[in-house]
Amino acid sequence: MSTPTSSARGRFPRELSFLLRGLPVGIVAFTVAVTGFVLGVGTLVIVCGVPVLAGTLRAARGMARVERRELEALAGRPLPPHHYRVAGGTGFARMARSLADPQSWRDLAHMVASFPLRVVSFCVALVWTVGGVGGLLYVAWAWALPRGGDHQGLYELITGNGSFAADVALTTAVGVFLLVTAVPLVRALAALHRSLASALLTNRTAAARAAAAATSGSGSAPRPTAAQPTEPLTAAV
Repeated sequence: MSTPTSSARGRFPRELSFLLRGLPVGIVAFTVAVTGFVLGVGTLVIVCGVPVLAGTLRAARGMARVERRELEALAGRPLPPHHYRVAGGTGFARMARSLADPQSWRDLAHMVASFPLRVVSFCVALVWTVGGVGGLLYVAWAWALPRGGDHQGLYELITGNGSFAADVALTTAVGVFLLVTAVPLVRALAALHRSLASALLTNRTAAARAAAAATSGSGSAPRPTAAQPTEPLTAAV
């Protein structure tokens, strides 16, 4: 029978992987978002900006879909609902209408706003795990470090005393502290990512309005499916 503590530890590898993978994903997302937005706005005057912005928003929707699925898998529960408008028409007119979708712009904002959090999460997760393991095993590799002169251990840097035993004890204690606090810290960082996604990648109000419009238009309430609990409702604009 699993306990809350064992459950949290079981989620730890997945949450840690999510945070470490977040930096390269965030770099790509941030670059696409900023480059696409600046290029699209800068070329609106010559009409080329419309397809550039439409493509950027389409990429933002794809990134948002992946982010929602990963965060839902980590937490084991769905995020609040979201809603995308359906752009009617074809060709250039369809691309132009797609620029009026509020949720796509919220997805784009998430690509930019999540980047600083991804950087911080990556650095903290890496330091707490790698530093913790390194500190815990310090006694096994401390002998390989040069001693004397400008090469000083952590204990000597703090106290000025060059005791090897004290240096091993202090560094090991730091490693134990990092590993003990790594699980709640990584979980808190993952929760921050979920909170940011809930703020930008979901929209209860728009989803409720779309559901109400669909209900009044069809005369019966739509039945949600268990396989797709967070698929957006659609309504023609």
